[in-house]
Amino acid sequence: MSLKQTNNLSNRLLEIVQALPLKSGNRVLEIGCGPAAMAREISKRIGDGHILAIDRSDKAIQQALLGSKTEMESGRLSIRKISIENFELLPGEEPFDIAVAIRVGAVDGRHPEIEKQSLYCISKALKKNGKLFIDGGNPIKEIKLELEI
Repeated sequence: MSLKQTNNLSNRLLEIVQALPLKSGNRVLEIGCGPAAMAREISKRIGDGHILAIDRSDKAIQQALLGSKTEMESGRLSIRKISIENFELLPGEEPFDIAVAIRVGAVDGRHPEIEKQSLYCISKALKKNGKLFIDGGNPIKEIKLELEI
């Protein structure tokens, strides 16, 4: 049985999850979660931490909700429909240690018209030493964030 079959996650996404500096108690923001397969895998690796998976697509959010009941009931995963360029922490919501965006045009150069605003929103959602990772490295790369737009 392949990794994809055992984890319901592609080998590529599994490599990305393994490359993230995840620790127990981490708060993680996954941007562009799609059906949330990667978010579910991350939720298994952060102990009593929490992952918020966001996507701008109604269809993706519906798939994520349908496939993530166990993780959501455990309190380790929540899902929110919002675009990253409009994202902000909810009142009382703790900032995140890590943000990860895989194949997200708003941060990887494919949609430069919203990239600056998106990176600003991510920087405001992260803790002081929080980190943003995107695909394109081996297998990921860190993007340095600045708080100004």
